[in-house]
Amino acid sequence: MKTADIDQAVVNIAARIDRALSLEDLDGGLLAYSAHQPTADRVRTNFLLSKVVPPDVSAWQLSHGIASAVKPVPVPANADLGMLGRVCVPLLARGFRVGYLWVLQLDDEQTPEVILRELRLIRPEMDALAEMLLNRSSADSKARRTDEAQFLAACLGDRNAGVAVDGWPGVHGRGPWRLAALLERGDNAQRDPAKSSLLHRLAALYATLGINTVLFSAGTETHAVLLLRDEIDGFDLSEVRMRFEFEVSRRGGQVAAPALIGLSEPFTDLRRLPGAYSEARSAVQAARVDTQLGTLVSFRATGVYQFLAVASRDVLPSESALFSELRALDRNGELLPVLEMLYDKNGSVAEVAEHLHLHRTSIYNRLGRIRSALGVDPLGGQARLELHLALKADRWAGRPRL
Repeated sequence: MKTADIDQAVVNIAARIDRALSLEDLDGGLLAYSAHQPTADRVRTNFLLSKVVPPDVSAWQLSHGIASAVKPVPVPANADLGMLGRVCVPLLARGFRVGYLWVLQLDDEQTPEVILRELRLIRPEMDALAEMLLNRSSADSKARRTDEAQFLAACLGDRNAGVAVDGWPGVHGRGPWRLAALLERGDNAQRDPAKSSLLHRLAALYATLGINTVLFSAGTETHAVLLLRDEIDGFDLSEVRMRFEFEVSRRGGQVAAPALIGLSEPFTDLRRLPGAYSEARSAVQAARVDTQLGTLVSFRATGVYQFLAVASRDVLPSESALFSELRALDRNGELLPVLEMLYDKNGSVAEVAEHLHLHRTSIYNRLGRIRSALGVDPLGGQARLELHLALKADRWAGRPRL
C-alpha cells in the first residue's frame, strides 16, 4: 500500500467532517495529516513539525485508555500542555490495532458529542483506512502470504516447497540454520483462528525487524515460526522474545504475557526442515509445561521431553502403578510437587525447602508419608526412575497442541 493512498484517505475523511485530523502509528509516529485546519493547538502544531508525540502528551493520552480501547475515546483538553479536546479513534483491521486517528475539537466546542456522531457516518472510510495500514507493512500482501504458506509447507514435509525455500536468495547458502517456535503464554482460547494466525504473523514480522540473523518468519493460529542463522546469539533471541510479547499485547489488545521460544538443533541441509520444526515445537511445548526450563530452551536441553515428544510414543502417567497410587492418595496436592522437585533438584532437601518456603522437617515428613504409602523408597533405584518419568509424562499431557 502506497503512502500516497493513506494520505489521500486522511484528506478525504477530513473533508467529510470538516475537521483537522492526524494519523499516528502505534509508537506515536506521524503517518499522515490533513492540511485543512479549521482549528489547531500547540500539541498538533508541534506534532506535525516533530512527527513524534512527546512523552508528556503521550502519557495524557494513554491515561484515558486509548491503548486498549476499541471505540472512539474522548480525550479532554489539557491547558498545561496547550491541548484542546480531541477524540482518538483506534483503527482496527480484522481485530488488530494498527494505528490511531485523532480528530480535533473546534475552539468553541465544549464536548466531543458532535464528533462522535460524525464518526458514525464515516465508519466505512475509517475501516478502509485501517485495512490500508494493515497492508502497509506488506505482512498481509499476497506475495508475503504465498511465501509464508510455502515456508510452512516445507516445515511440514512438502518436498517441493522445501526445494523452493532452498532457492530463496535470502536463504540459499546462508546455513547452518535453526528453527525457532514462539509461543505466547497468555490465554488465547477464545480467539478466532484466522485472527490468531494473522496476529502471530504480524507480531513475528515486527519482532524480528532489524535482526539480520532472522531470515524469515511465519505465523500459524497457535504460534510463530522463525528461520534463523545458527550464529544468532542469546541477546538477539531475548530481544525477539520481548518484542513478540509486546506486539502480541498491543496488536491483540490484551494484557502482556511472557512469551516462550523453543529452538531446534542446528542443521546444514534444508531437507532437515521438518525434523527441525518438530524439535522447535517440542522444545517450546516443554517450556510451556515445565517452567524450570526457562523462557528460551533448545531441544537438547529439554531432557526426558525429547523422548516423550516422539510422535509414535504416547506415555501415559497412569501406566505407572506407583504414580497412580500416589496421585489417589495426594488429595491436597502436597506430595507429588515435593517429590518432583526433589528429583529435579537432585535430592537436595535444602533447595526444595527454600523454593517451597517450607521447613526441612516438612519435606522429610512428606517423604516419609510417600515411603509409607508406597512401600518403597521413592528416592532409590527403579522406583525413582518410574515416578520421575510418570511426573514428566503427566506434565507433557498438558502441553499445548501446536
